[in-house]
Amino acid sequence: MREPGQPEAGRRTSQPPREIQVLDRIFQAQKEAFAGNPMPGANERIGHLKRLKKALVQHREHIVAAIHADYSCRSRDETLLGEILPSVEGLGFAIRHVRKWMKPDRRRVGMLFQLAKARVYYQPKGVVGILVPWNYPLYLLIGPLTGALAAGNRVMIKTSRRAPETGAMVRALIQETFNEDHVAVLAGRKGLGSAFIEKPWDHLIFTGSTAVGREVMRAAADQLTPVTLEMGGKSPAIIGPRVPMTDAAERIAFGKQFNVGQTCVAPDYVLCPQDRVAEFVEAFQDCVSRMVPTMAENPQYTSMIDPRAHERLIAVLEDARAKGARVMEVNPSHDSFEGTRKLPLYVLLDVKDDMRVMQEEIFGPVLPVIPYQNLADAATFIHSRPRPLALYVFDHQRENIAYILAHTHSGGALINDTLMHVAQDDLPFGGIGDSGMGSYHGKEGFQTFSHAKGVMIRPKFNSARYINPPYGKWMHRMVYRFFIR
Repeated sequence: MREPGQPEAGRRTSQPPREIQVLDRIFQAQKEAFAGNPMPGANERIGHLKRLKKALVQHREHIVAAIHADYSCRSRDETLLGEILPSVEGLGFAIRHVRKWMKPDRRRVGMLFQLAKARVYYQPKGVVGILVPWNYPLYLLIGPLTGALAAGNRVMIKTSRRAPETGAMVRALIQETFNEDHVAVLAGRKGLGSAFIEKPWDHLIFTGSTAVGREVMRAAADQLTPVTLEMGGKSPAIIGPRVPMTDAAERIAFGKQFNVGQTCVAPDYVLCPQDRVAEFVEAFQDCVSRMVPTMAENPQYTSMIDPRAHERLIAVLEDARAKGARVMEVNPSHDSFEGTRKLPLYVLLDVKDDMRVMQEEIFGPVLPVIPYQNLADAATFIHSRPRPLALYVFDHQRENIAYILAHTHSGGALINDTLMHVAQDDLPFGGIGDSGMGSYHGKEGFQTFSHAKGVMIRPKFNSARYINPPYGKWMHRMVYRFFIR
């Protein structure tokens, strides 16, 4: 069966598929609309942000239902806590601060240029493209949209094909809230993604896998499109030598069972002192049992997004078993998961580097535990691998925390907890190396979607006339003598 919009075999057409025609039409409309209003004022921007916030609050139950439908089972509270609450909070933060962010920054001029002034003006970039993933199909849309609107841009959004119900819901919400020449949503369709990333955006933001991120960057390079890439990776959790194990295990268990690990900053693996591995496994099992005493029929325990994700995790586990890993199932009520897309949590011991579980971002309820001898070994283990999006340290000794932070690189870090740093609107969020580039949230989101234009203002009196040609005058000799040393 041919895809909708494709020509029948053997027929030639000069017309692109309908979805791409819509993309081109709206893109051009937004370009023209931006040209007509290239510097929206603070009140206008705040009005846009308030309308979006109001729409999210009014339609929160529709959003919960749509995401639940895409997952087949998505915990209502996880959608409220992980999608709607941080989206509303982020909008509120921008509403309160955007007027201040818009003010030109004062900068200094050099001694030779005194009486002049220097300012940095933050100017909207234009039309911004946002590529949204399936795992947090609302929050990872609203977060960059908030920054783009705060900066005064027009925005086009492409949702994921793997979350069609949410895509349709958000599209209706945005159509109700904005004119399409201001903000527009295109539902995911096969072939649309390639056309989307090839447009000459004034800025493009992508959230997803590292492999797809490379494709996005290649396509953007042809248009010289600036990009922000947020791509996850294998985020480690380091347990310190003497930290209370129950505290560490509880917070790691929360981070791993939330959305069953389908989170770009989920703890991917644990680095545990060698003599405390058994203690961690027991504490982790106890914590999971308290949080989700049943799983298969529990509406608070989320499914894998689709059969593809479910089958991939099964294959990763089989690969680990075949290569010698000890696979421990954490299934408190010994549920059967047959006929569902749910999986219990798994703890893996004796893992090796050649296993898929140590080569790929896990993105599911599987947790390898790797013993270490000392903190230097743990830091070396992390440093020798691609840089992760997040790093978690569980320790109460300042010198240990300082050592890990100084000897590792990661997009962000959180001490004595998991996930929660992402919801701090006054902190930048972004990756480094294989986990991404650029950042957004809060002020950094505003700056990412703005052009920082340096402006120098000379007074009527022109002090530079004294160094005009012809060269070799006494003023030139004095300047060289006192300033080039």
